[in-house]
Amino acid sequence: MKIRLILLFFFALMITRTFAQLPPEPTDGSRVISTAVPFLTISPDARSGGMGDVGVSSSPDAYSMFWNPAKYAFSDKAFGFGIGYVPWLRGLVNDIGLASVVGFGKIGDKQAIAASLRFFSMGAVMFTNDVGQELGEVKPNEWTIDATYARKFSREFSGAVAARFIYSNLVPVNYGPVDVRPGTSIAADVALYYHHEMEIKGLSNASIDFGLNISNIGAKMSYSSSSIVRDFIPTTLRFGPSFTMDIDDYNRVSIAVDFAKLLVPTPPVYYNDSTGSDGKKVIQAGYDPDVSVVKGMIQSFYDAPYGFKEEIQEINLAVAAEYWYNKLFSIRAGYFYESKYKGNRQFFTLGAGLRYNVFGLDFSYLIPIQQNNPLQNTLQFTLLFNFDNAKKGVAEKEAAGAN
Repeated sequence: MKIRLILLFFFALMITRTFAQLPPEPTDGSRVISTAVPFLTISPDARSGGMGDVGVSSSPDAYSMFWNPAKYAFSDKAFGFGIGYVPWLRGLVNDIGLASVVGFGKIGDKQAIAASLRFFSMGAVMFTNDVGQELGEVKPNEWTIDATYARKFSREFSGAVAARFIYSNLVPVNYGPVDVRPGTSIAADVALYYHHEMEIKGLSNASIDFGLNISNIGAKMSYSSSSIVRDFIPTTLRFGPSFTMDIDDYNRVSIAVDFAKLLVPTPPVYYNDSTGSDGKKVIQAGYDPDVSVVKGMIQSFYDAPYGFKEEIQEINLAVAAEYWYNKLFSIRAGYFYESKYKGNRQFFTLGAGLRYNVFGLDFSYLIPIQQNNPLQNTLQFTLLFNFDNAKKGVAEKEAAGAN
């Protein structure tokens, strides 16, 4: 026991000495992990937008593609589609936003397929050269198209894989001597979903769900054919549970929690005014971020210069609640937290939803806490259309008539 205590003491001392050699952890944003095509992280639908960006284990809907495509296998609808629009920076401009369309279909009871398109427009931008000469007005844009296949492995467990093509055209003109081209990448998602129905005394129905999704596993992106610098795309690990209970035949309540982490290398801490023989800055703490995609995903779990504390800071937390009345009307609320060292996004969200026959409409509104947010004072909306299987509809009508 004494030997273990001595070893533990020296281990703690080594960690303390290591951290003592580092400069104070900055709060100026230099610890934020940046990637190419950040529009891929914008919530495209108003339902999750009204729930603090929660969605990995919530009940399936048309926009499950973005949060967890494995949920499609558990959809109680035969097919459906959704259309959404997210105004961006509406307080400053009115021509920047994310438009999306998504559709899915069930194949029997165990399988489902889906596809979606997201288009992010950055409005009109006037480009000039170094001497201020106008080169023309352009409209930078980014878009992605993807497809997925989901399947039930059992009554309670499903999985999905998705493929995605990403296109980013930020500088649609030749800017001086710089060789500029649109950036492209191909990525994939791997997702799992668990749904377990429970019997709780006093409740008509209850279930617990768990979801896991690793999205945007793909090649780095470059905007120049001659550039050796390639940026990671936002590969993201998202996981979390949810609990749903039917209080009676008319009232349903759900509570969900999402954890999300970028699987991208953390920026290291460099020595000031010091370069190695290769011309690169010398790393004081952390790891070299110039690695392959797979190594970067693995490295992202242990490469934070400030140790385990910083690794925990890189995990975003979202908590939400959703209430449905008679499956016709819902109200939602959520909270999103991001460390002040990693972007400091902290906000509350409110939302509402309507369902009538095949038609659905969702709204959301964001209330920032710590800083301005591109979605503040903006109403986000999504249109949904869901269709039941014709045979199922006939069977339900016959059953209702028999009663």
